[in-house]
Amino acid sequence: MVVDELARAGVTDAVLCAGSRNAPLAFALHAADAAGLLRLHVRIDERAAGFLALGLALRSGRPVPVVTTSGTAVANLHPAVLEASHSGVPLLVLSADRPPELIGIGASQTIDQTGLFGPAVRLAATMSVATGAAGQQARWRSTVDRAVAAATGARGALPGPVQLNLPFSEPLVPDADPAWPEPLTGRADGAPWTAVERSRPDVPPLPLDPAAPTLVLAGSGPGVHPALLGGCPLVAEPSSPLWGHALRAAPWLLDEPWLRPAQVVVVGRPTLHRQVQRLLADPDVAVYAAADPRGGQWTDVPASVRAVGSVPPLAPPGDWVDRWKAADAAAAAALDEALGGPGVPGGLRLARELVAALPAGAQLVLGSSNPVRDVSLAAVPRGDLTVLSNRGVAGIDGTVSTAVGAALAHPGPAYALIGDLTLLHDTTGLLIGPEEPRPDLTLVVLNDSGGGIFSVLEQGAPEHARSFERIFGTPHTTDLRALAAAFGAEHVLVDGPLPVRPGPTRGLRLLEVRAERRTLRDGHAALRAAVRTAVASVSREP
Repeated sequence: MVVDELARAGVTDAVLCAGSRNAPLAFALHAADAAGLLRLHVRIDERAAGFLALGLALRSGRPVPVVTTSGTAVANLHPAVLEASHSGVPLLVLSADRPPELIGIGASQTIDQTGLFGPAVRLAATMSVATGAAGQQARWRSTVDRAVAAATGARGALPGPVQLNLPFSEPLVPDADPAWPEPLTGRADGAPWTAVERSRPDVPPLPLDPAAPTLVLAGSGPGVHPALLGGCPLVAEPSSPLWGHALRAAPWLLDEPWLRPAQVVVVGRPTLHRQVQRLLADPDVAVYAAADPRGGQWTDVPASVRAVGSVPPLAPPGDWVDRWKAADAAAAAALDEALGGPGVPGGLRLARELVAALPAGAQLVLGSSNPVRDVSLAAVPRGDLTVLSNRGVAGIDGTVSTAVGAALAHPGPAYALIGDLTLLHDTTGLLIGPEEPRPDLTLVVLNDSGGGIFSVLEQGAPEHARSFERIFGTPHTTDLRALAAAFGAEHVLVDGPLPVRPGPTRGLRLLEVRAERRTLRDGHAALRAAVRTAVASVSREP
């Protein structure tokens, strides 16, 4: 009845990991898949399965259950649960469990699963042991609908993960007893047992000056209608729905004193650039935050936000807009010229070329280390792409699985741009059984044999050179061609510039682009100097 009620509540995909205690759910999911009620995805690794479900939910916006057996299988979902919690993704954890009388007495594969995810879940409920009684069916169906409502943010709350803990006693597989499986006695019209109406709170407008020199900073999460911005200079991260409307080189301009705004409007959750946090901490800049229509918290790292509300129509001064446009044009020209020269970080050049080469309607999942930053710093923003990234907790966990899930939910061509360590961290995301739905996905992997992002952070300074390579660079000698072959994925090694068009993806493909980490720090410094020089010449013009 749990699977039947999930389908009635709008679930179209479910992820299953094999186990003994969750066998009743496994049989029910297999039957639902065969009947066309939902699409089933079976995996052997619970951590990868959690991120696969997250990717499916992230792209589709629909709740996606991930079903596990008891014990450490459930604990392996914690990274995906945390990401779903902080990014507002409707993930349903269905954790099978032993009956209460078997907990705490030394039974195998048994832990206390109640409250395992703490405050990371929107709802945690442990069901009663299944008996098949009519009254229990009503209670279980009602609880399933409550869980779906909590996961999807009904009643004005932020969407996120939910845990339903389901104790099962034996028998766990069908036998001669006609009471197993239980009959389905849901509503005859096919609707959920409990219909939950969605509500959104009315939010008053921000008490700002619409005519002031305003800068809009946008990160992951919901956006606002671009028409409300009135042409304000927009700095948007690639995972923001506003990225296609952003200035090209704006992240390079945030420390320019002559471009300092009188006020800033924060939309979503910008997290990529330290210059953003320095600007938000400036006491001379009035900071306002757009309210999350899903009911989530506003972003305020330096505690400078004066008010939270809806964004009113903005009408900034024309000379202010022109000033930013001129600076952006100069910075973009200098950036493109420098990216065509020697010693340029390979990730920045790859990001620019890949984003420009993708077909309209494509989806691009970005790794949370250098790739998302490289796209933000080097690529020309495009509004005809779907760009996703796990920015809730911004870890590299499960990025391959997230990309696979998102690709399975996307109607067009799908790509991901990730680093080599991100790939190796989630190699089991490439493991897809012969009977499972397979994505059409190209994984573009920048292989610089280690952790490139640390090269441009404090750890990469010259005074740490003796210890850097082993404890931060973490080099490896993995043969990505052999790795791809082991999982049945096509491998393409790119030496030199990326092909003009990466081509339509059929099946799973790994496109490896090799790069050098040693030039990263100096390369970024040279780009900053080139942009600063170009922008300084514009600032001196009358």
